[in-house]
Amino acid sequence: MRILERLPRESSRDYALRTIKDNIVTMHLEPGCQISENELAAEMGLSRTPVREALLELSKVKIVEIYPQKKSIVSLIDYDLVEESRFMRDLLECAVVQEACKLCTPNDLRRLAENVQLQTFYLDHYYPEDLLKLDREFHGIIFDIARKSQIYALMQNIIIHFDRVRSIALASVKNQYIVEDHEKLVEIFTRKDVEQAEKLMQAHLKRYKIDPMEIRASYPQYFK
Repeated sequence: MRILERLPRESSRDYALRTIKDNIVTMHLEPGCQISENELAAEMGLSRTPVREALLELSKVKIVEIYPQKKSIVSLIDYDLVEESRFMRDLLECAVVQEACKLCTPNDLRRLAENVQLQTFYLDHYYPEDLLKLDREFHGIIFDIARKSQIYALMQNIIIHFDRVRSIALASVKNQYIVEDHEKLVEIFTRKDVEQAEKLMQAHLKRYKIDPMEIRASYPQYFK
């Protein structure tokens, strides 16, 4: 289990939820593994209550299964939920990138450029977990620029299914084109070329498609 740094003024429940979600996405908590409220609470330095609340929240989006008085487990990967989350992301991000392109300011461009610089560093040295985190942050900045940050926050409840499979894929395949697309998108935002921003996002999101048969063959124990 990877213990994240607690954010200022972050509640115990939110900290537990963020940490457990991160460990599920990065596969530190693997699909099918049993998880203990007591052990999670001890590792995070929390009481059992916020951990229990976090697990209940994750069970609502079918990423954790709770068996009262028995055990809790990280859900096996359900490819129907993976595809549902990918479909939602494709629809929303192509619309949001157009708004972000119109509204971006010089400060927004700096935020995106700084993120891409870090992505390049982690790609060159290949730290897939950090690369995935920066990728999510990059797309989150786009929603923030478009003034749709609440939509992005709501998306995370379903996107976790897709991100978990992406994490497996990134660990085995180094895809430099994703970072290159991000660099090009910053250039397009600089020109405020809305049409090209949408076209690039459409092409970019296709790079995230993952062959389910290949992943299943490599990690059969992770899937329903």
